[in-house]
Amino acid sequence: MLKKTRVVLSVILFSLITFYFLDFRDLLPGNLHFLAEIQLIPALLALNIFILLFLLALTLIFGRVYCSSICPMGIYQDLLSWLSKKMIKRKKYNYSKAKTVLRWSVLAATIVSFIFGFTFLVGLLDPYGAYGRMVTHLFRPAYLAGNNLLDTIFTSFNNYTFYKVSIYSLGVFSSVTALITLVVIGYLAWKNGRTWCNTICPVGTTLGFLSKYALLKIQFIDENCNSCGLCSMKCKASCIDAKNKQIDYSRCVTCFNCIESCNRDAMNYSLIKPKKKKTRDALPAYTYLKDDKPVDESKRRFLSASLVTGLAAGSLFAQEVTHGLNMKRELKRQVPIAPPGVPSFDHLREKCISCHLCVSKCPSHVIKPAFLEYGLGGMMQPKLYFDKGFCNYDCTICGDVCPTGAILPLTKEEKNHTQMGKVQFIIENCIVYYDETSCGACSEHCPTQAVHMVPYKDSLTIPEINQEICVGCGGCEYVCPAIPFKAIYVEGLTSQNVIELEHEEVEETVIDDFGF
Repeated sequence: MLKKTRVVLSVILFSLITFYFLDFRDLLPGNLHFLAEIQLIPALLALNIFILLFLLALTLIFGRVYCSSICPMGIYQDLLSWLSKKMIKRKKYNYSKAKTVLRWSVLAATIVSFIFGFTFLVGLLDPYGAYGRMVTHLFRPAYLAGNNLLDTIFTSFNNYTFYKVSIYSLGVFSSVTALITLVVIGYLAWKNGRTWCNTICPVGTTLGFLSKYALLKIQFIDENCNSCGLCSMKCKASCIDAKNKQIDYSRCVTCFNCIESCNRDAMNYSLIKPKKKKTRDALPAYTYLKDDKPVDESKRRFLSASLVTGLAAGSLFAQEVTHGLNMKRELKRQVPIAPPGVPSFDHLREKCISCHLCVSKCPSHVIKPAFLEYGLGGMMQPKLYFDKGFCNYDCTICGDVCPTGAILPLTKEEKNHTQMGKVQFIIENCIVYYDETSCGACSEHCPTQAVHMVPYKDSLTIPEINQEICVGCGGCEYVCPAIPFKAIYVEGLTSQNVIELEHEEVEETVIDDFGF
């Protein structure tokens, strides 16, 4: 009964959080973003005290149920373990000693990297962030392709329940990272169950330490146990030493496989009884020392990640001579554009774990993962691109769904006064200038009239910009028809501003970490 309850709960939570990333039609209610907020690292970065206390109490009472039923990466591993057992009928697990030094070294390296601002490692190893990238970059394109196939089929019968959506790349580096994560963790789960959780995952190590003090634990009933080892063969965490009737509670993920597999009712899940101390004292001295052997702190190793990235980017100059006179100038954005509600790049680097929920949920498809635009520590964090659309003037979805507080939530009014960047105009690239053709698309799509048309030649008008009232939405850049290089674009800001749009008099203040 315990295992069935866990499986049902796990399947429900796993399905909901996976579909929450995939759902582009808003079929799920918006309040399901709590599924991302109850993940440990997001709650920690967001300083959500209520969630942190809840997860702490949950672990100290029930053990690592977070790892078995709440963490989507843990459930993903369980799914592959289950499939492997279905395909390999005689598959069994074996007890193995804990990789204590490695586990604590990874955790220490993660903490040190976070303290020194290299949050890339935190996001890379966080199980929720890693799973989010897997869904966004690998599962979502397949889901959208399936939707488009259904649209083709249903439309042929004059049924318009489905509609086509565009499928596009979100970045090579992030996609390759997601694929490597999928393969490596999937392979470990297929071969040995929860190896990743109990060897590498910093969340698993942290909760494993707390679970040693849990009130409810899986225990042996000595008078019923004949040390057959069946429980150990079914333990995907490889933490049950059936021969000595011991369980490593720091690695037990409370899956209840052992209890269900036992034919003699020799295991139960109950409160730890004081008399267990006596049983332990009765063990031979060598067993006691083996079990409680202290970790030699001098052997602690820190994982160091050195990324040597050689960028060989040759500037591609395209020259187009029109009327034998004018040469176009290539657009070179110097500062990336962070999503609305990001106070500063430093704030983004400190809070973001690159789960890419904002990337998946952006209705305009303008949020994509960065590469090195924010520096090494900001790889895979969200950045605005205006090749597929522009940031809707009234849209606040990215801040609403962000579970870590990296993107602060904004009201529509606050969003309308948030300056993400400033417009730039390259007159040599403008078709009004080099082709003497009437245009004005940029002005028509500017919500604040930071881009407006002024008289130029004869009856022609040409864009003029007012950077002080530009919100950086990218509408002008997206619709600019100039090719191959845009005549107008948005340059990012390292710190976003609040602007007042009254009679074109602008007052700017830098957003602080707590709002406006």
